[in-house]
Amino acid sequence: MIDLSGKSAVVTGGSRGIGRAIALRLAGQGADVAFSYRGNEAAANETQAAIEALGRKALAVQGDVSDPEEAESVIKAALEAFDKVDILVNNAGITRDDLIMRMSLEDWRSVLETNLFGAFYCIKAVARPMLKAKGGRIINITSVSGQAGQMGQANYSSAKAGLIGLTKATARELASRGITCNAVAPGFVLTELTKDLAQEWQDRITEQTPLGRFGTPEEIANAVAFLASDEASYITGQILGVDGGLVMM
Repeated sequence: MIDLSGKSAVVTGGSRGIGRAIALRLAGQGADVAFSYRGNEAAANETQAAIEALGRKALAVQGDVSDPEEAESVIKAALEAFDKVDILVNNAGITRDDLIMRMSLEDWRSVLETNLFGAFYCIKAVARPMLKAKGGRIINITSVSGQAGQMGQANYSSAKAGLIGLTKATARELASRGITCNAVAPGFVLTELTKDLAQEWQDRITEQTPLGRFGTPEEIANAVAFLASDEASYITGQILGVDGGLVMM
């Protein structure tokens, strides 16, 4: 059984969807959890209460990781609350879909700044404390869109592909101090973002997925919990697809 007792974690974008499932899974395995959220205070309060109901310490930090100072403040808040950060999960992400010829520069920039730059800012903020501690786990949430590309998602696909490169570079830079960095690449998962997809699209996705269904946030969280654990101590620089077989590298 995965045991994260005595560990402390930061999950960015942890109030809803996949981020919430990850925060609850880490707490369920024994970790204290700080998570960032951008604006939905009600969802953040609910998630904080759910973590505390599992008997763990919880800290909700309002902050937009696309801003380097706010990203650093999220990590600082966790360090002040828990004295250390053993696990960082870079989950915060947004979508602004459109075809390239119609995509605004603002939508291009905002997705890159949140999904890729935000992860870099958080890794930068947590690197020194982890190096001093001579250990840590960094897990980035990328996507099948970053592996295979997705029409209408040039910004999102680029950001998620960039996360793969960032994962591998981070893994090489920090490995000598026992810090691992891996990524989880979800396929299509049933969340608030995808539940409103037209039935035609849902049918097409399930047809293309060998396992014939959408994934769940909990299935993504299971992979993150494994990569955060001692059982994954010899795994670094890897991209773990949790996608029902949609992309086979």
